[in-house]
Amino acid sequence: MIDLRSDTVTRPSAGMRAAMANAEVGDDVLDGDPTTQQLERVVAERLGKEAALFFPTGSMANQAAVWVHSTPGTEILLDADAHIVHWEMAAAAALAGVQVRPVRGESPVMTAADLRAAIRAPSVHAPETSLVCLENTHNGAGGMITPINELRELQQVAHTLAVPVHLDGARLWNAHIASGTPLADFAACADTVMVSFSKGLGAPVGAALAGSRDAIVRAHRVRKRLGGGMRQTGVLAAAASYGLEHHLHDLARDHENAQQFASTVDGAGGARVVAPHTNIVMIDLPAPVAADVVAQVAEHGLRISQWTFTRVRAVMHRDVTADQVGEAAQLLVRTLERVCRAAA
Repeated sequence: MIDLRSDTVTRPSAGMRAAMANAEVGDDVLDGDPTTQQLERVVAERLGKEAALFFPTGSMANQAAVWVHSTPGTEILLDADAHIVHWEMAAAAALAGVQVRPVRGESPVMTAADLRAAIRAPSVHAPETSLVCLENTHNGAGGMITPINELRELQQVAHTLAVPVHLDGARLWNAHIASGTPLADFAACADTVMVSFSKGLGAPVGAALAGSRDAIVRAHRVRKRLGGGMRQTGVLAAAASYGLEHHLHDLARDHENAQQFASTVDGAGGARVVAPHTNIVMIDLPAPVAADVVAQVAEHGLRISQWTFTRVRAVMHRDVTADQVGEAAQLLVRTLERVCRAAA
């Protein structure tokens, strides 16, 4: 089975498993875990922030940031297709008491002009804005990179509102490798940044939130409130550290595989591929047959995801070879031509 549903399906490499087995550990709640503390220092340094905090998941880290920065009864502004909008169980409303207001423009990803146009005139009848959230790369837009200049303009718009910025950088590693933009430059566009270790870097679990020392102290309290107090976290942090040290530059291979996959599949059965910036390939179908396509390729040993009724997604990762990617693309081409022709 070739599994392209997500880069989260990766399994720890032999070297990563060895690092986990040999990790120095302590009680992270009582005294601090030395391996986790070292990872936090490294992440903060790479992102150019004062401090960082290890989390079990990126969603929890995102929600901690929302809680730290926002005020109950206000709204946060973010892209209409952001992960926080669609895939975090309305946690911003349920936990932090804030309204999510999606911003949609003509581009696949929110721009500074879109954000500026969404600013409300002051009114006693409308909620105030307390936070702007960005996402880079943008999952729903097919792993699209928001360039550094655009991020800086988005930050400036947030400054006109006098509100902080949080960056969901679950795949910021991919944006860094694909664009060549330093991680710290991306991170400088936000007050807090979340990065994930369990996607392209291949760790089994884990994320980190980076920001000012004060923000991370407050995030630590929120993590505890959300049930995120963990003990011998060094076993997990060792995997994250190994991925950051040994797997980061391998992401370029995933991007190359995505380009090859996209070029093979584009046009098959009338389907159109969203040109990939990184490792995610979105394929738009000419009819609402996504479920049929997903089911039929699965019967022949390929797993991809249904994104909408007319869109499927394939994600390249370190556990698939170029040959497997080519085999998967050819199988999808045959399936698209068969299914889409039948639906025409």
